[in-house]
Amino acid sequence: MGGIRKGAEVPSGDSVVIVPADTPTHRIAKLEYSRDTGDNVRQCTRRKASIIMGVRKVVGIKRLFGKDMIGLWTRDLAITTIAVFLMRFGEGILNGVRMNFFVDTLGISSGQVLWLEGIREVPGLLLIFIAALIMRLPLSRRAAGAALVLGLGFTCFALVQSYTGLLAAAVAASFGLHLYQPVGPALGLALATERTRGRILGLLASVGSLAGIAGVGALAVASNLTRNAPQSALRWYYVIGGTIIVLSALVFWRLPSRLGAIERDQPRMVVKKRYWRFYLLKFFEGSRKEILGSFCLLVLVDYFGWGVWQTSTLLLIASVLSMLISPYLGMAVDRFGAKLSLAVSYGILALAAVGYALIPNPIILAAIYVVIRVAAVLNLGLNVYAHERAPAEELNPTLAAGVSFDHVSSVSMPFIFGAMIPYVGYEGVYWLAAALIVISVVFVLRMHTGPEPQPAQELAMAE
Repeated sequence: MGGIRKGAEVPSGDSVVIVPADTPTHRIAKLEYSRDTGDNVRQCTRRKASIIMGVRKVVGIKRLFGKDMIGLWTRDLAITTIAVFLMRFGEGILNGVRMNFFVDTLGISSGQVLWLEGIREVPGLLLIFIAALIMRLPLSRRAAGAALVLGLGFTCFALVQSYTGLLAAAVAASFGLHLYQPVGPALGLALATERTRGRILGLLASVGSLAGIAGVGALAVASNLTRNAPQSALRWYYVIGGTIIVLSALVFWRLPSRLGAIERDQPRMVVKKRYWRFYLLKFFEGSRKEILGSFCLLVLVDYFGWGVWQTSTLLLIASVLSMLISPYLGMAVDRFGAKLSLAVSYGILALAAVGYALIPNPIILAAIYVVIRVAAVLNLGLNVYAHERAPAEELNPTLAAGVSFDHVSSVSMPFIFGAMIPYVGYEGVYWLAAALIVISVVFVLRMHTGPEPQPAQELAMAE
């Protein structure tokens, strides 16, 4: 780079400096050095900014779970995700085949299916007492035991020859399913920090959806290859799915017994007045659970004649979307809080129920079912709400009590809906479900978040 002449213009930052004609030689040399140094600094700054922008683009991929998730991929979280994957994979196979197994293989009516759904929820009513008996067992052992009972119960479906036998097998599997319901969220919360609760729960939900994709995908392929097989062949799916769930119990057993342990003793049973809103929302959740779940598929199978390959494909699509969206929904719960997340979820579910009541097109109803599955992921905000309100030693028994309140309604509502169908059709059932959801929205909007103040006197049942 040439020297600076007297009278020349020299750039200085964003401005230009004119060098006077009488400037001494040593000053010109200093200006020349400053100009060269400034140019180098600006070039380095531009290169550094370019590098930083490139790094930010790469790191942006990691924003799926946020910087707080860095370092949380421990051995325990990896084992939990594997176990959850195996359990949900087995359930994915069985959920895809169950309505066709009931209707086509066993020949039971839609009313009998609703009665079955109600009876199999009875163990949920007893969960508060069953959980009290095993509350002092390590969290990992409770998860393993629940998965074992669930897998063996589903395997027994392969031996069913009558409606009575179906009820017995369904109740056996239901004990395992309901034992796991409070344990699953407790495991996720035990693996999370204060700022990553929603994301961990969303991650496990996403893993479960991925497993459902694999299970339903395997079912879709197998059912297409065996379209001409007799309906009795559906029994083998229960053998395969039940065995995979039993394998998940062995993986859960690998978790350390100290996971989720707290210093203070946990009460075996907790029913407290200050958690009434949590109990009430769980009650409303149970009232709509079967209607927005199993009954949606039953409508497509019984009223529109869908086959296994169609229902399994629908479940596959729903699982794919749930897997992709669940992490972001978990982040939304962390960012916007349980109150707004639940309000949005319940609002979408109410509109979906109205859609099922008004639209007689199976393709549109299938699309609405996918929306229901995705919106239901935000219901994890209810467990986050319980975690915010309850102290650590009361969380597990509070979640268990919530499941029991859930089943007070989920046991009775299928019987009520089953009695309504001959008079109002399935459309009338969905109008009632929509009304119940709207009522729950009112209580969500009045929800207070944050730790619950500890009163002097509490209505509690504790050892």
